Amino acid sequence: MARGIIISVKKKKYRTACADFLLVILVLCASLWLYTHPPVSSHTDVPFDYAQLPAWENDPVCVINDNIPYFTEEEKQAEEYERYGKLDSLGRCTAAQAMVGRDMMPQEERADISEIRPSGFIGAKYDDLIEDGFLYNRCHLIAFELTGENANAENLITGTRYLNTEGMLYYENLAASYIRRTGNHVLYRATPVFVSSDLVCRGVLLEAYSVEDDGGGISFCVFCYNVQPGIVIDYRTGASRRAS
Repeated sequence: MARGIIISVKKKKYRTACADFLLVILVLCASLWLYTHPPVSSHTDVPFDYAQLPAWENDPVCVINDNIPYFTEEEKQAEEYERYGKLDSLGRCTAAQAMVGRDMMPQEERADISEIRPSGFIGAKYDDLIEDGFLYNRCHLIAFELTGENANAENLITGTRYLNTEGMLYYENLAASYIRRTGNHVLYRATPVFVSSDLVCRGVLLEAYSVEDDGGGISFCVFCYNVQPGIVIDYRTGASRRAS
């Protein structure tokens, strides 16, 4: 009888030890996943008040937070990754974030993305006002040249030609050129800023930070206006008209 009790106690201790060991493994795995996959903010989490921004005049961008990105120290320590926030209940993009390195950059040409229709995308042409006529582009939040992500609805917004070429392109090229030149990593985030239930964003918050040199090579935090000179946009629906 005593021997049976001893064996039973040993089995119980063994099961407890196994359970504790498995719990430790699960905690370590969860911690590792969070470390390598930091959360992506939604459009409601932008760390500034859009209402306080100056109205667009002539500059395609506005510097935010003294040009210092809002990344946490934890985000700066992660390995290479790319994450795209889920579309919200109105079908709008949220935020896209990546730790970009050379290995992530595409070697192939960009493919067709016309099957993607971002929220508020209404085809409109103004041949005498816009270089290629079309008001809207399917704008990548994180540029194709950085991550090779192409026909992904979670990475494409309705953006004006002006936003795409005059606002975002300069900063995308800046980050891409730095990565190619140095082989270092750039932490990059693009967050569309919507007002209320608008289907077209008012602009995009772009943040970038070069990791290996602590921001010495790349560090910016800018808001790119989603406007088009000479055009009035109804951000609620995506409809547009010529300015009077």
